[in-house]
Amino acid sequence: MDDRMMAVLDLYHERMRAERSQPRVEPPGGRDGGHDQRMRAIGPETGQLLNILARSLERPRMLELGTSFGYSTLWLADAARATGGRLTTMELHGYKSAHARQMAARAGLDAWTDFRVGDAVRMIGELGEKVDFVFVDLWKDLYLPCLEAFYPRLSPGAIIVADNMIRPGTDDVKRYARAIRALPGMSSIMLPVGTGIEVSRFLP
Repeated sequence: MDDRMMAVLDLYHERMRAERSQPRVEPPGGRDGGHDQRMRAIGPETGQLLNILARSLERPRMLELGTSFGYSTLWLADAARATGGRLTTMELHGYKSAHARQMAARAGLDAWTDFRVGDAVRMIGELGEKVDFVFVDLWKDLYLPCLEAFYPRLSPGAIIVADNMIRPGTDDVKRYARAIRALPGMSSIMLPVGTGIEVSRFLP
């Protein structure tokens, strides 16, 4: 992690502090209306853990589901740079992806990141190669459909991390936890880091 990345992380942390000090307001048009400005970002502890796990792999092909404004993207792109890997990050909204791209460029990490905009399940189906690391942090009702889409594309030894397993801990994430633990070749554990993460390893 270099000074450029640290400076951009500081900007994100300032925005996160401001966001958490304000009341939550439903964006115009609902979650898919294209006006949502809340980051809903993972915290630095979760970011550091993602970075450590991704760095444990050699030249990993990484997949992030839910770019949002790009905070977790930085942690994963830094791991991609350190390991010679590559990150593909998917986001429904173009304005969020564009902001994330700008911040990655400011941090000097855009060369290791492929930004894609659209429906995550469809875009996963269009992937032409196996993946070694997956971070799941999008709308919770998409956790299970995304799992069903990326599971056939996992490389042996792949690591999967899903966020928000304790908070909000919805029925959707509980269904995801049950489903991933039932898959052949999968070992999985929930860790009380941040809002709770499910960390899984695929060893067929």
